[in-house]
Amino acid sequence: MKASDSSTQSTPKHRVLLPGWVWLPEAESIQSKHTAGKTEIFAPAEPLPNPNNKLDLFKPLRQWLDQTEFHNPKLAHLVCRMIPSQCPFERDVVLFGRTLLQIPPLCKLNPVYEQVVSLRFRALCYLADDCGEDVTPYC
Repeated sequence: MKASDSSTQSTPKHRVLLPGWVWLPEAESIQSKHTAGKTEIFAPAEPLPNPNNKLDLFKPLRQWLDQTEFHNPKLAHLVCRMIPSQCPFERDVVLFGRTLLQIPPLCKLNPVYEQVVSLRFRALCYLADDCGEDVTPYC
């Protein structure tokens, strides 16, 4: 029988390796510098160009809607009444049992739908949090 010395045996150490993924758009335009175990990332001063090179005509409207804040309860009530809580569903126009045309969901047609929905959400939050009003009639 062989005696084992506890000092020569080591308990297995479990290592957990968690891979991390970092996605950097236009990675070639961002320079990275490694110094003494630290990584410094330098992003370009100007914004990256649109990869599709398309002119976004709705960008000013999207920015204006995103920056709009509520300070008037009447305006917040108006926004909550005018903007529906759900995307209007698609419809088929049928005449004599034949489909004449199909209307897609209106949210797919609206290029600023996400901004309009977030505007309504901010109005609801303003009414509930700042004004202390019940917003269940708008849900």
